[in-house]
This record gives sequence, structure tokens and C-alpha cells, in this order.
Amino acid sequence: MTKIIVTGGSGRFGKVLKRYKTKHKIFYPEKKDLDILNIKKLKKYLLKKKPKILIHLAGLSRPLDVHEKQIERSIDLNIIGTANVTKICKELNIKLIYFSTNYVYPGKTGNYKETDPLLPVNNYAWSKLGGETSVQLYKNSLILRVCMTQKPFVHNKAFANVKTSFIFHEDVVKILFKLLNKKGVINLGGKPDYIYNFAKKTNSNIKKIWLRKKDVSVMPFDSSINLSKLKKSIKMKK
Repeated sequence: MTKIIVTGGSGRFGKVLKRYKTKHKIFYPEKKDLDILNIKKLKKYLLKKKPKILIHLAGLSRPLDVHEKQIERSIDLNIIGTANVTKICKELNIKLIYFSTNYVYPGKTGNYKETDPLLPVNNYAWSKLGGETSVQLYKNSLILRVCMTQKPFVHNKAFANVKTSFIFHEDVVKILFKLLNKKGVINLGGKPDYIYNFAKKTNSNIKKIWLRKKDVSVMPFDSSINLSKLKKSIKMKK
């Protein structure tokens, strides 16, 4: 049994994670107990709980335009907050697992490997990459560039010309616990496909829409990721 702290447990993925039964002892502190922007309170909580691993989910994600309109919130929660978490994990020798995004890649050609150049297309991805930079400095860490979504697909429309590597939250949880002892950077997602095709599997009434070239700053045309390293790490069947 491993003692694990999860930040951001009240978020969409955190709620799914809470439902998953595991042999590990997992704590989901509320913001009043663990505030990533209050480094003293953060350290105090971790000293009290003494976890072996911290899974860092807390941050700002949707709606994506909030990162354009309120960059101070994006900077505080996704960059400064992650840097605070990293510093305390380093000080207390706690393994840090950070959830980043596949949007840190350029999103033009797809099939991106962990070693490929990075070039975010929007402020959300820049803020997540900003968080990555601090985590990269700490060797006892794992950065997961995740491409995940809710099940069933929550929208009634989906892009038919945008390719990505979506995987449902429930499936990410199952993989996550197989990666607890890994370090470095690993892409985590599903089989590359157009969003419409992926969504149609759980929503037969989904309607097609098309991303325009002028809107690529909102979402890249092909942010699909190469999963070779993930498959090798957990010995998945190809």
C-alpha cells in the first residue's frame, strides 16, 4: 500500500479517480487544507500526511478562453501553483506525477513522440507547459501528457476534421496506477482518430462540425500522440 495525495480531486478527472478501488491509501484534500498557492499551508499538509507520491491535478482548464481573458489566473494556478508543488515535493522527497496535455505539441502533423519539439497553440497549453518546466527540474517526477475526455462524450457536435488521441477518464485511471513507479515524460491517450469518429462510438446522434483554419489557435488540427513509450512502459498489446 502506497500513501498518495491527489490535488484537484474535485475536478472532472478527480471525481472519476475517487470511484476507482485500489489498494493504495489516497487522500483528496480540499482547498482549505491544501492550497497550491499557499506554500506554507502546502508544506504543512504534506508534512502531516507524509505521502510517498503526489498526483498533481489541480489547475485551471475549461473553458479554454479563460486562459486568454484572465491570464493571471492561468499563470497563478497552472504555472506558479505547479512550481510550488514541485518545490515542496523536492524538499520532502515526494514523487510527483503531473498531468499535462498533448496540446503542448504543435498540432500539425500528429503522432507526436515525447522527444518531439513543443509549440503550444493556445494559452491553456502554454500554461501547462509552464507547469512542466518546473517539474522537469525535479528528477523524481513523471509528466503525463494526457489526452482524455468524459464518458459519454458530453457535446452534441464534434469536429470531423480534427484528429486527436482521446481516451475516457475511466481508462486513464486504470493506466495511471500502472505508471506510479515511472519517471520522465510519457504520452497517455488512445488510438488516433477524428473526434467525430471517437464521439460517435458512445453517441450515435452526434453531429459533424468542421474546424476552420483561422480557428487553429483554439484547437490544433492534429494533436494525436505516439503511444509507443506508454505501451512499452505498461506492456500493452499493440
